[in-house]
Amino acid sequence: MATTHSTPIRPKNKGQKVIFKNPILERLTRTHIAVPISIFSVFSAGLIYYAFTYAQLPAYLIGTLFLSGLLIFSFIEYLVHRYAFHMDTDTELKQKLQYNLHGVHHEYPKDKGRLAMPPVVSVLLAVGLLVAFNFVIGEYTYAFLPGFIMGYASYLFVHFIVHAYQPPKNLFKILWINHSIHHYKDNNKAFGVSSPLWDYVFRTLP
Repeated sequence: MATTHSTPIRPKNKGQKVIFKNPILERLTRTHIAVPISIFSVFSAGLIYYAFTYAQLPAYLIGTLFLSGLLIFSFIEYLVHRYAFHMDTDTELKQKLQYNLHGVHHEYPKDKGRLAMPPVVSVLLAVGLLVAFNFVIGEYTYAFLPGFIMGYASYLFVHFIVHAYQPPKNLFKILWINHSIHHYKDNNKAFGVSSPLWDYVFRTLP
C-alpha cells in the first residue's frame, strides 16, 4: 500500500470552523457525541435481539459474526482514515474535498461538536448498511452488522475521549498518545483510532 501525502494543517486548539453561512445547515454539521453513539447502540441491540429471536442462527455463530464485524470495522476504519481522509491533495478539488471530510478536524481538533457525523447522517448510514449487508449476506447481517456498528460506536467513543480529556492512566493511554502523534507530529502515522492493530500490520505505527 502506498504512503499517503495529505497536506499538513497547523492545528488550532481553540475555536471552531464555520462551514456553512446558513445557520441551519451549519447546525446540521454538528452533534454531541452521545447522540450517534446512542443511535448505533440501540440499533445494534435491536439487530442482536432479532438475530436471537427470529433469525435461524445458533448462538455461537451470532457471537462469531459479531466479533468478525468488530474486526472488519477496525480494518475499514484504518483504510478510510488513511486513503480517503488523508488522500493525495494534488488537485484543488481534492484539497477542498479532503479539507471538508477531515482537514477541518485537523485544523480544529478540540472542536467537540465535529467529532462525529450528525444524527441524520448516522441514521441514514445505519439503514444503508442494513440494506447493503442484507443484500450480500442475508440473515447473517443481523449478527455481523451489530458488531460492525459497535465497532464504529467504539471508534467514536475513543476518538472523543482522546480529544476531550487529558491522557488517562489506563489502557486508553496508548490510543491517546498515538492519536496525538497523528495530529501534532506526523499525520502519515497512526491511522488507527480505536485500535493500533492495522498500524502494526501495515507499519504505520509511530
